[in-house]
Amino acid sequence: MAIERLRNFVRAFTGLVGEDLPEAALLARGKALLATLVAADDWLPEEFARHDPERYRQYLLHCDPAERFSVVSFVWGPGQRTPVHDHTVWGLIGMLRGEERSLRFERRAEGGALAEGALTVLRPGMVEAVSPAIGDIHRVENGLTDRPSISIHVYGANIGAVRRHVFDPATGAATDFVSGYSSAVTPNLWDRFEETRNRA
Repeated sequence: MAIERLRNFVRAFTGLVGEDLPEAALLARGKALLATLVAADDWLPEEFARHDPERYRQYLLHCDPAERFSVVSFVWGPGQRTPVHDHTVWGLIGMLRGEERSLRFERRAEGGALAEGALTVLRPGMVEAVSPAIGDIHRVENGLTDRPSISIHVYGANIGAVRRHVFDPATGAATDFVSGYSSAVTPNLWDRFEETRNRA
């Protein structure tokens, strides 16, 4: 397995957030990095790609020590979807396997029901951005009814610890939530035993 793809991505993204760029520039360059990662489907360890028949899974792959960004694999069983929710920080979504459908919502100035926005369909290799500045509220679902889908998300915080909101689209009412993670461990990005031995 080519775990070095994820290691290289983490290294590159750490450098990117260290440049203290304006958000638009960070998202543009981050999209390119994430597109390179999800262009290959040979690096995600199996234990972070398992679906659950009851609900989607959110596995932490890496969190920056200063919590400037986190990398997560979302694994969607057939037909699974999120409630309407926000993030409160920037995010990038890269499709690794299957299909994901994201329906945007907007809060109306006068309050009340949320307005439905654009529907985006992501297929392998595609990347989408979200943030409070460009649109942060959506509902996401597996676009496939017969098999799991997997997307790789990068957020501008330790997303499992961020207080966010789910919304009732009919009324606009918001309820706080913190997502946490579906796993207690992360992949070992730094074990270089095999590659070092092979070079000897």
